[in-house]
Amino acid sequence: MRQAWRVADVRAAEKALMATLPEGTLMQRAAAGLARRCALLLEDDGGVYGARVLLLVGSGDNGGDTLYAGATLARRGAQVRALLLRPDRVHLAGLAALRAAGGFTVREMPDRADLVLDGIVGIGASGGLRAPAAGHVARLSDLRGRSGARPPVVAVDVPSGVAVDTGDVPGDAVTADVTVTFGCLKPAHVVGPAAVRCGQVELVDIGLGPVLRADSAVRVPDADDIAEWWPAPGPTSDKYTRGVVGIATGSAKYPGAALLSTSGALAGPTGMVRYAGSAHHEVVRAHPSVVAVSRVGDAGRVQAWVCGSGLGTDNEARTTLRTVLATSVPVVLDADALTLLVDGSHAEDLRRDAPLVITPHDGEFKRLAGEAPGADRVGAACRLATWINAVVLLKGDRTIVATPGGEVWANPTGSSALATAGSGDVLAGLLGSLLAGGLAPERAAVAAAYVHGLAGRWAADDGPVTSPDVAAALRPTLAALLE
Repeated sequence: MRQAWRVADVRAAEKALMATLPEGTLMQRAAAGLARRCALLLEDDGGVYGARVLLLVGSGDNGGDTLYAGATLARRGAQVRALLLRPDRVHLAGLAALRAAGGFTVREMPDRADLVLDGIVGIGASGGLRAPAAGHVARLSDLRGRSGARPPVVAVDVPSGVAVDTGDVPGDAVTADVTVTFGCLKPAHVVGPAAVRCGQVELVDIGLGPVLRADSAVRVPDADDIAEWWPAPGPTSDKYTRGVVGIATGSAKYPGAALLSTSGALAGPTGMVRYAGSAHHEVVRAHPSVVAVSRVGDAGRVQAWVCGSGLGTDNEARTTLRTVLATSVPVVLDADALTLLVDGSHAEDLRRDAPLVITPHDGEFKRLAGEAPGADRVGAACRLATWINAVVLLKGDRTIVATPGGEVWANPTGSSALATAGSGDVLAGLLGSLLAGGLAPERAAVAAAYVHGLAGRWAADDGPVTSPDVAAALRPTLAALLE
């Protein structure tokens, strides 16, 4: 698991650590790690000696990190040039170090460079880039290196112009190939459109770990977390002890939603799937192992329910939703179930003791919360989770999972391949299976999003993806993950 901290927490940790160290120690640590990563990039393209390195240098410590790293590269024989965007506020000691190492300043963007360092602004900045920085960044795509290709761009701490605490990109911003960050990850590295701008993120340890506050802003799961959490049958397990999941989805109009959500559930860890709905004939023909009936009340005992995908919004759908919410087991609400919640007729049913997980996309979120998630998707998901006392899985490229207690996870496996009709139905079924298998609601949501994302990537290897492709890819994805 990785974790990301907000700017205020990073600043507090830096202040506490600097009080125990000689002046300038943190900057030297950061610059050394930055220079090392830049040298590795140059070694892959002809070596450091003689390489043309362009520094885009703003004010403050971020510019200082960049200048000191440039000085290190210059001492190794690189031709380092610094374009100072705020000459009146440049880090003077860093500039002196660069000049002493043989580096120079320039007034205009060159035509050629083998590596670019983005040290324009750091984690304390707000808003998009302004002139002249925005103009210089726009010209980066015109640069050419010794191979004739555009040179790699390395962002210092964060790509300049992104909103560090929210992951938003409010205006012009740098798109980096590599981001070298110091001390800890920040939300912009793992959530929102800013995460895409970061490219490959490399963390340089400067000693902040012991002084960072314990509760991070965002957590990011890795494959080991998911494999550790995934319910596994034991030698005495049977189909009931592994868990039974109920699926109340689909309708005569949308039988495909029933098939897709059932497929997702069958790929999960439970030992049995029970389907209840008007598409029961189609479900049992496609999946003979499923126990299929027409009404939730006839389904029998389950350990979790999935409700909503393709359910419709008529009186029959309302009755189904109310019956599911009246149970004492965990419930996943998706799609039409969320629409039915908005009219208020089921608001009183949300005051339940058993766990609830909702899986809105942005449009459904807006109807539930009264406004779109906006720039701060983490904050928006947290507010909705607290308001309705449910785990919120806010779908997107970097899906957010938020709990009523303020715990937040960002999924790193998202893919545009999942932007296809029915993909969310598959996700809901898999999530319900994990709940029925005994996983805590937040872990079930995180694990389902992670595996669903991997399956989307797996399916995309063969070309354009449909939701049945995603469902079919779940099993080989899980086999690879859990081996």
